Amino acid sequence: MNRLPRSGSAVLLPAAVALALAACGGAGGDGNPVSAGAASVIATPVFDMLPVTVEPPDSDADGSAASATRSGRATALPAGAAGIDTRNLTLDAARARLAALPGRAAVAAVATTAVTYTPAQVRAAYGLPMVPAATDLAALDVAGRAALGAGQTLYLVAAYHHPNVVADLAAFSTRFGLPDCATVSVAASATPALPAIGNADGCSFIRVTATAAGGMSATVPAYNASWAQEIALDVQWAHALAPLARLVLVEAPSAAVTALNGAVLLANRFGAGVVSMSFGSIEGSWATGYDGTVFNGAGMSYVAAAGDNGSQANWPATSPSVLAVGGTTLAWSGSGPRTEKAWSKSGGAASNVFARPAYQKLAGLPAIPAGPRRLDADVALVADPYSGVYVGYTPNGGTRSWLSMGGTSAGTPAVAGMLASINGLRALDGKATLGKPQAALYGIAAVAGNYASAFLDVKTGANGSCAPCKAGSGFDYPTGLGTPNFGALASLLRAAN
Repeated sequence: MNRLPRSGSAVLLPAAVALALAACGGAGGDGNPVSAGAASVIATPVFDMLPVTVEPPDSDADGSAASATRSGRATALPAGAAGIDTRNLTLDAARARLAALPGRAAVAAVATTAVTYTPAQVRAAYGLPMVPAATDLAALDVAGRAALGAGQTLYLVAAYHHPNVVADLAAFSTRFGLPDCATVSVAASATPALPAIGNADGCSFIRVTATAAGGMSATVPAYNASWAQEIALDVQWAHALAPLARLVLVEAPSAAVTALNGAVLLANRFGAGVVSMSFGSIEGSWATGYDGTVFNGAGMSYVAAAGDNGSQANWPATSPSVLAVGGTTLAWSGSGPRTEKAWSKSGGAASNVFARPAYQKLAGLPAIPAGPRRLDADVALVADPYSGVYVGYTPNGGTRSWLSMGGTSAGTPAVAGMLASINGLRALDGKATLGKPQAALYGIAAVAGNYASAFLDVKTGANGSCAPCKAGSGFDYPTGLGTPNFGALASLLRAAN
């Protein structure tokens, strides 16, 4: 087995010069006024990417999860690279834009260092069980399989199409010793349905195209580089946190909010599970109409990225029916407790259109600001691309690169994967899926002892200058209630009604 080096070499992309790239979802870059109708609103993915490619360690390929006891691999960024806006930075766009710039010069001096984490390291940091090697996976008992998401369904909702999603997922699984996912085809029909699965089933992957009405289409959407990169991140990190769950990629034909809502409706029709939405748009009054018509599936949990543009209210994360995921900068040494601070670009704010839900009015909630509006984020996870996660990505017609990605897009499928694993444990007790978990989570936070065990209360960092923008004891905008301590949180949610 190769030992994990203390640092890795960076491959400077042609993006190593400041590029004016599009802002993340919810940043207002789409130009829609708050009063805009949904038909005119375009959502954008909310990922961030380091402007260098990275090389993951190969220590986990044998299924040993050896990297879990080591710190993340450090990558030195050449001077100039650190100044590049990481929001929605794509591999393709960076190369193309630099090629058109005159007088670019290679810069050798080191400006800063970034750290990238493997699935095993993220699982260890947040207290999830390690994934056994393939030879040991078959011997797991039903409880062990349930804790890895067996028998549960994760829906990854995105726009457009990533033609290499299956190959990239397979490469990711091989590199990090995760279970392979069988590819399953589902024919477009008038009555959408998925095959039944149970605890004994392994990971499977299904890709479907949704219509705006919540039906299925046989037409594959067009390729879009930004969304394809988002899809790679979502699928791989849902699998990393729930490696035996079924993954259903629901692609919308465009990034219009109406099209993406159709994809959520299709997920609702398929059946109970967890929906991950790593996209956002600025809020408008139109958004309130979707709460009871889209985010209302039986047994469904809805999880969305809070955004990557600081303290700003971004839909769908601000919907009271959606669990909003903020972001942190993670430090994990391979042992002991993790340390985190609020990521400066994490979304999180008071909604402009949604009223304060009952779960945010509970007595005993730690430091939640007074007021009439829905607050987000609810929870948080690693998001800073300078403490990013590995993603394998192959652009259309290109070759695979390993990227260090972040953004609240990274935490969203990971949190969704955690919920799927908890649903697996609930199934052992004959209980239904959690459905919307917000009331249970805030109920946990309202009891001091439960809060201290189930969450790491992030107390440093900020996503703006307002008082709740600054992380401190209890609730704050960028990290919500904090980051999950999976073992304790899973036990409490497993017991919830």
